[in-house]
Amino acid sequence: MYTLYIPKKIRHKKYHRGHLKGKASRGNKLSFGTYGLQALEPSWIRPEQIEAGRRACTRKIRRHGKLWIRVFADKPRTIHSAGTRMGSGKGAIKFYVAIVKPGQIFYELKGVPKSLAFAALTLAASKLPIKTKIIL
Repeated sequence: MYTLYIPKKIRHKKYHRGHLKGKASRGNKLSFGTYGLQALEPSWIRPEQIEAGRRACTRKIRRHGKLWIRVFADKPRTIHSAGTRMGSGKGAIKFYVAIVKPGQIFYELKGVPKSLAFAALTLAASKLPIKTKIIL
């Protein structure tokens, strides 16, 4: 598990499942960079997927520019082990997810040429399980 993208401390150990309705009202505009990668569909994103996108992006831009990660996996997902009977409470925390709604910005880039930013964000988008749009 990627400890960099999960919370060190949480207020409640187990959360309700929730829903993925609606569009992102926060985090849907560029705040730090000049280029960004925006989600077009709702999903839960695992820390491994966030890290894979970051690695692909930073490898492409090398040491030029700066990259910001705008999503964080802070929702715990609980799962019962296979073959467990009904009842006996909620399962143990298996992994954490980031809730992503349409319009949410994943990554932001600054200080790189437009063509390099497009190439880097295209690579990062290929690592994510949802459709995305590059904001230039």
